[in-house]
Amino acid sequence: MVLNCTEIDDVLERYYLSPSYGIEFCIGFPGNLLVVLGYIFCLPKWQSCNVYLFSLAVSDLLFLCTLPRLSYLYANDQSETSPYACVINRYFLHVNLYSSILFMVWLSMDRFLLIRHPTHNHCLLRPRTALIITGLSWLAVNVEVAPMISLMVHDLKSGNWSRCKDFASLKGDVNTLGYSLGLTLTGYFLPLLGLCGFSYKIAHLLRVQERAVQRRATSYKRPLRVVASAAVMFLVLYTPYHVLRNVRIASRQSWAGLQLCTRMYIEGLYILTRPLAFLHSVINPVFYFLMGDKFRELLLTKLRKLLRKRQNQPDQIKHKVHTYETHIEIVQ
Repeated sequence: MVLNCTEIDDVLERYYLSPSYGIEFCIGFPGNLLVVLGYIFCLPKWQSCNVYLFSLAVSDLLFLCTLPRLSYLYANDQSETSPYACVINRYFLHVNLYSSILFMVWLSMDRFLLIRHPTHNHCLLRPRTALIITGLSWLAVNVEVAPMISLMVHDLKSGNWSRCKDFASLKGDVNTLGYSLGLTLTGYFLPLLGLCGFSYKIAHLLRVQERAVQRRATSYKRPLRVVASAAVMFLVLYTPYHVLRNVRIASRQSWAGLQLCTRMYIEGLYILTRPLAFLHSVINPVFYFLMGDKFRELLLTKLRKLLRKRQNQPDQIKHKVHTYETHIEIVQ
């Protein structure tokens, strides 16, 4: 069977996007839900890093809730018919995409300040300050995504509200390529530089401390590994997506002069990068456990109590049944 180049996107959406989104939901949703519930019910006193981690988990959780519907539609070769669901889905997707890396930057800053000020006496290490930064971050990301929502509404309206397109396929009054490049710069590249910058600062500070005390500061090695791992994660997962998204948009411009099959091959490569970019929502829960010993210990203690309670329930039921039977025998 010879595959027509115009069918590449349909095949990838049905046999690649659909299972990929389904797997990401099945793995990522329980992990992020556990973290959100753990922060709400297990953490009595919040620190600044907990505010950033909780916001990150909520963002991931909201995005992951949109994946089952996407997976179902792609599996059945259907398009989103509800314009409201279309806009909400793309909104959550891109807000999560750019809020995740931004919150990781603030977490990296928090770890750097904690190493530099172990007594938490810096104003940026206060939970109230973290709440303000978080609120401003949500505002900034929404401002970045707002033109995209305008583009989507315009495109849906021109198509009689019947076709839900990906961002790279939108057309409208806004210069899509210029906007995508600007979004790549402000939403991805600058935060990535922030992650790399804080990784360098933490490494430099650790080297200074090692020379000062003539021993290895092993207790602070983990924050460096966590921050460096976050930078590598976003570099690996986000770079192909942003590069191919801009190439995809550029290939659809009249000045590009590309043939149909060439444009379809570019779109196919772009589709391949989409689940890869969203994989951060599955990996992020690992950082929640690496960032704080206290949260991990409190959550594991709570889970052990729940497991012991469930294990003791059969014995309690047996005891109650035995007591009831004894009572019946006495009455008789």
